[in-house]
Amino acid sequence: MDITLDKSAETRLGRARWLARVMQLLKYAVLLLFVAIFIVPMFWMFSASLKTLQEIYTFPPQWVPEEPRWSNYVEAWYAAPFGRFYINTIITTSFGVAAEVIMGMLTAYAFVYLPFPGKNFLFLVLLAALMVPIHVTILPNYLTIARLGWLNTYQGIIVPGAAVAFGTFLLRQHFLTLPNEILEAARIEGASHLQLLTRVVLPLSRTSLVTVSLIALVNKWNDFLWPLIVTNQTAMRVLPVGLSYLYQQEGTNQWGIIMAATIFVVLPILVIFVWAQRHIISGLTAGATKG
Repeated sequence: MDITLDKSAETRLGRARWLARVMQLLKYAVLLLFVAIFIVPMFWMFSASLKTLQEIYTFPPQWVPEEPRWSNYVEAWYAAPFGRFYINTIITTSFGVAAEVIMGMLTAYAFVYLPFPGKNFLFLVLLAALMVPIHVTILPNYLTIARLGWLNTYQGIIVPGAAVAFGTFLLRQHFLTLPNEILEAARIEGASHLQLLTRVVLPLSRTSLVTVSLIALVNKWNDFLWPLIVTNQTAMRVLPVGLSYLYQQEGTNQWGIIMAATIFVVLPILVIFVWAQRHIISGLTAGATKG
């Protein structure tokens, strides 16, 4: 009797182990599928940037070029003023990210630590702003920038994107998770709101600040529509808009050169994103249980 029970228990245990292994293999298979979905297009773009036009149109696809054409990168660089595009993009992205993080940080601090009437209602208005499509704001923003005489200027590109509701919401949720004991101790020591923000809150919020900065960095680096609308001079174009200079209306596009130029745009932000991806994951999950 005992032997039969032992064999039955061993059988059930063996089935449970087998099922756990199958589930683990399925998880790895799903992960590999998602990795392939993201990696394959990137690899194809890099491979195409080293091919001739004939190799790109070859079917079945030729994944690795026989003789890499590094000259595509040189031709792409001189096909349009990419040096100027880089300068414009770095300036608008740097100041745009700084403005968005500072605005979000100050607004989030006010929502959490400053008592004022209508605070909860204003926060609901902020959440409602997250649901407003960006295209709705393009016309009023353009009219405002035009009246200020800021067309074809850096401030015309930067200022309309300085206040973004998502960064404020994310930082507010994180500030709510900070230990009150530390904050109360700082208040007892006579810390002002500025000292409380710079010496206590911000040092404890580095992960969330990095997350907001990276999300803003990706959005502003890749922004195409607003810089296209608010500028009409080549000297003020940014990288995503500059890519359009390589497209031919007649349809005779040199895709190898276009892919090389796309690498110019994608590579810097991809390197930064991979380097700081752990901050994004932890920053997005911080404060998830706080209201």
